[in-house]
Amino acid sequence: MTERCDVAVVGSGPAGLGAATALAATGLHVVVLEREAELGGIPRHCGHPPFGMQEFRRVLIGPTYARRLVERARAAGVVLRAPATVTALQPGGGLELTTPAGPATLEAQAVLLATGVRETTRAERLIGGTKPAGVMNTGALQGLVYLARQVPFRRPVVLGTEFVAYSALFTCRHAGIRPVAMVEPGPRPVAWQLSRGLPWLLRIPQYFATEVEAVLGEERVTGVVLRRGGRRWTVAADGLLVTGGFRPEATLVRGAHLQLDRRTGGPAIDSFGRTSDPAFFAAGNLLRPVETAGWSWAEGVAVARSIGRALDGTLPAPEPALELELAGEAIKYALPQRLHPGDIDKGQMLQVRVARPVRGRLALRRGGQEVWSRRLKALPERRITVPLDGLAGRAVPGRLVLELDEEIDS
Repeated sequence: MTERCDVAVVGSGPAGLGAATALAATGLHVVVLEREAELGGIPRHCGHPPFGMQEFRRVLIGPTYARRLVERARAAGVVLRAPATVTALQPGGGLELTTPAGPATLEAQAVLLATGVRETTRAERLIGGTKPAGVMNTGALQGLVYLARQVPFRRPVVLGTEFVAYSALFTCRHAGIRPVAMVEPGPRPVAWQLSRGLPWLLRIPQYFATEVEAVLGEERVTGVVLRRGGRRWTVAADGLLVTGGFRPEATLVRGAHLQLDRRTGGPAIDSFGRTSDPAFFAAGNLLRPVETAGWSWAEGVAVARSIGRALDGTLPAPEPALELELAGEAIKYALPQRLHPGDIDKGQMLQVRVARPVRGRLALRRGGQEVWSRRLKALPERRITVPLDGLAGRAVPGRLVLELDEEIDS
């Protein structure tokens, strides 16, 4: 039997629930599908602030924030299904599912993909050694500590210095876990330089330009081998916490008919959040690794407006559009990848990240003519925004180039 709805939302994190609530408030029949047994996405694992300032005008811890998003969606009339795993995307808005009751199909006029991100695994980082218990990512740690009330180790090594690594330190402190080292392959923290202060306050040694080479131990971790240049040494530890290295959870997209963006690893979208199949939209951290919960929620709400326009026939056609081209490799990614200058809202922007520390002039050009530029000094994982107001009304199709003219130190 095939069920039908106006909008299906795949994923129940901030982006998915924000969009679903906004759409249901307009009277649409909206179904949210979540593969886990509990709704709320990653924030329900994060038992610390700050969440909710934009959405609820107060500071909340992750589980409270997630619960309020779910309650708000339910109150708006959203149909919430969990667990319900989407196994395939069909052209035109069809979804194949597995549920506790068995296989099912759902046909929607529009589908929002909001499946979020995942952390890079130990295997993907090519960390050698044995395979004892005690090696996990931040999500697994937070699930064990905050949901299962378990303590998986007492003295782990923490790999990574993205913002999520410092979230992991708060989780460790909550559980009475005392990391013995914090290791970063790069020369400085990926997060803000001031982030060094938290490990210092917690008396956790920090090692930069250092790799985790191997894990030691049989049944459980007994040590972690570190390498810096030609020097190797072993740190006694009972766990390895592998943090960050986020990648969009794009398994469904890769197995489907939708265009994938090689730079972000997520689906390519236009300025309305629409994918290469006009029935499918995308929002949140599926689009890039990684943004805050508040940003993802706001993005979901914005894409909900586009979906509403698509259903009432007022959304511009996919063509013509400006293709965004990134010049060089210093720019890691930018989105959306396709723009509709004839329908750009005030305040709409490109979201940009750089691949390495850069300094120079970032410019947006079309046909050799500069549309926008600014001086830029930036580090990886910092949000950079490029306003698109200057393109409004310029509906000539073609290629738009985002280019970084780097300054070279003499």
